[in-house]
Amino acid sequence: MIVLIPAYEPGAALVELVARLRRHTVLVVDDGSGPRYVPVFAAARAAGAEVMTMPFNQGKGRALRAGFEHARRHHPGEPVVCADSDGQHRPDDIEAVAARLADGDPEMVLGARRFMGEVPGRSRIGNRVTRAAFRATTGLPLTDTQTGLRAYPARMLPWLEEVKGDRFEYELRLLVRAAREQLEVAEVEIATVYLDHNASSHFRPVRDSLRVLAPLLAFAASSLLGFIVDTVTLLALVALTGSLMASAVGARMLSAAVNYSVNRRFVFATGNRGSVVRYVGLAAVLLATNVVLLESLSAVTGSLLLAKVATELVLLAASFVVQRSFVFHRRLRRPAQPDPLPRAAVTQPVPAR
Repeated sequence: MIVLIPAYEPGAALVELVARLRRHTVLVVDDGSGPRYVPVFAAARAAGAEVMTMPFNQGKGRALRAGFEHARRHHPGEPVVCADSDGQHRPDDIEAVAARLADGDPEMVLGARRFMGEVPGRSRIGNRVTRAAFRATTGLPLTDTQTGLRAYPARMLPWLEEVKGDRFEYELRLLVRAAREQLEVAEVEIATVYLDHNASSHFRPVRDSLRVLAPLLAFAASSLLGFIVDTVTLLALVALTGSLMASAVGARMLSAAVNYSVNRRFVFATGNRGSVVRYVGLAAVLLATNVVLLESLSAVTGSLLLAKVATELVLLAASFVVQRSFVFHRRLRRPAQPDPLPRAAVTQPVPAR
């Protein structure tokens, strides 16, 4: 087993963790911490870790991908457990996550915190908001979407290298894509540990929260864009033709083309000829339902705009679920060789005397 620890400007907790994990191969990635932290990484090396040094700070996601690439190339066939460098993850919890990975062979195991006891407010609230948004968007009911303690079998390393994201958003993108591809994601309850109210964290509440939530907001933005295109086109065509049914069909065709293009490229980041056929089938069903609801609600409310808004709200959730689970669904595959990451210096642990 490889224990992968990305570290940026770490403290003594990193060295202590490495020392307590000596029976495993520990790979520490120095994410460009600079000369001031050379002694800390030297101590980690002396405690038994392999240390990779990135040429400059590039973010947690980039550091993790560099570590995955190193593990795949130099420790083939070994599972990888990722842990944070700030003392939040106890060796016992790291072992528990690794054991769950071996029991049943899921694609991903998360160390899930229950956020009991003294937890910084920003961490408690941030996790609740992200967890709720993640479940609403993906349908996957995870307890802790922001945990850094995660285990992966060796077969997942090429997949992990392929996912984009250089900073804190990378770990959430892994979960979003795992949910989309219907991979098995297991959870193991771990202790909730915050040292000095998480003072060592490099998470920037505003900027990094936006990065983390960006994948979850993408579908909502795409749906809003489609709604605007559809509504404006519908009102314009009704004014020009006087035919509600013909206008609804024309508006839906245009908004569907826009929605498919945006979802394929930016939201689900996948799609092929099969997805086009599936999307056309979905669009046809939604179109028929849209026309029926639009005519019915227009007659009841007497307002075309109000009927349009109500119709779109009814169809929004159904459209997302079908697109997520069927139209853009993609099974796990072995990706092509990823682009090489910036070269990092690798130093071996100091042999025991």
